[in-house]
Amino acid sequence: MSHPVKLFAKPNKTSAPFEIAALADNTDSLWKKELANATTSVVNLLDQLDLGHQIDTINIQNDFKCLVTQSYINKIQIGDINDPLLQQVLPLNKETHPTIQQYGLHDPVGDLDAQISQGLIHKYHGRILLVATGACAIHCRYCFRRHYPYQQASCSNKVLNPVLDYLKEHTEVEEIILSGGDPLMLDNEKLTSLIKKLETIKHLHTLRIHTRLPVVLPGRINNGLLQLLQSSRFQIVMVIHANHANELQHAEYTKLHLLQQAGITLLNQSVLLKGVNDNAETLVSLSKRLFQCKTLPYYLHLLDPVKGAMHFKVTTTAALQMKKEMEEQLPGYLVPRMVQEIAGNKSKTTQL
Repeated sequence: MSHPVKLFAKPNKTSAPFEIAALADNTDSLWKKELANATTSVVNLLDQLDLGHQIDTINIQNDFKCLVTQSYINKIQIGDINDPLLQQVLPLNKETHPTIQQYGLHDPVGDLDAQISQGLIHKYHGRILLVATGACAIHCRYCFRRHYPYQQASCSNKVLNPVLDYLKEHTEVEEIILSGGDPLMLDNEKLTSLIKKLETIKHLHTLRIHTRLPVVLPGRINNGLLQLLQSSRFQIVMVIHANHANELQHAEYTKLHLLQQAGITLLNQSVLLKGVNDNAETLVSLSKRLFQCKTLPYYLHLLDPVKGAMHFKVTTTAALQMKKEMEEQLPGYLVPRMVQEIAGNKSKTTQL
């Protein structure tokens, strides 16, 4: 079923450009306050959206808890249980249905097998991934790391020295990827400390940050963060994660423009999700909205087969048909690469 996409006004090219100095929230207090008040109760979430009568479809006792920011809730259509944003955060009974989830895995992309030391994952040539934190601002129900043992397998100050030693030894590595959880859950002070230590490794040139916070907690993009990223010696790439154009409203548009003006290369990766974005019309609208937000579509992932999320699976045949329709409607630079991550492979597998 195709879900409606909100229409967005075209940017006003005659308006004054965004300036980093225009942001007043140059401390970490505002986004931390919103995060502290994030909704963790499914009942409360449904009540906010006038959907209390749908409680029978919900798994209230889910081990992977509900977590959603008010910024994200405000973008959900009240009264619509099938809203594509709501479907991404609502714990459904389907998540524990034995038949639906029978082919799901706990480590679908082989992260644990590729772990070099605590928090450090080395799969691909020339780049290494650092699990900077296990914390997120929102629990996406399709998360491929929903079973990941963060307490034992994410980086911390206690284990950072071995990580730095490994990076120093591997001079072929030029790019460090901060992932999680969500690395922007580290406040500006902690993020500064981490980046400064990584900057001491001379053969590292690129810092890539994988984050959903510009989409689900846009207040995190504050003066302190912009100044930190702008002052780094690294070439910085930020890969955001939006699956639907309705996730990118005015606040997100504004913050992404500020990041772009700070010299950050902005890319987006999406996951193809049944009931959320599994039609070409929705995907085309997303690509166009991303371009308005100074962000290029990068990857469109086939679902990682994680236990608890198999109800989101879209067949490869259907996915390739959507890709063909996108190619017919969009310029090449707005068509993301359709990929699948297969455990043990030396790169992501492109679906042609």
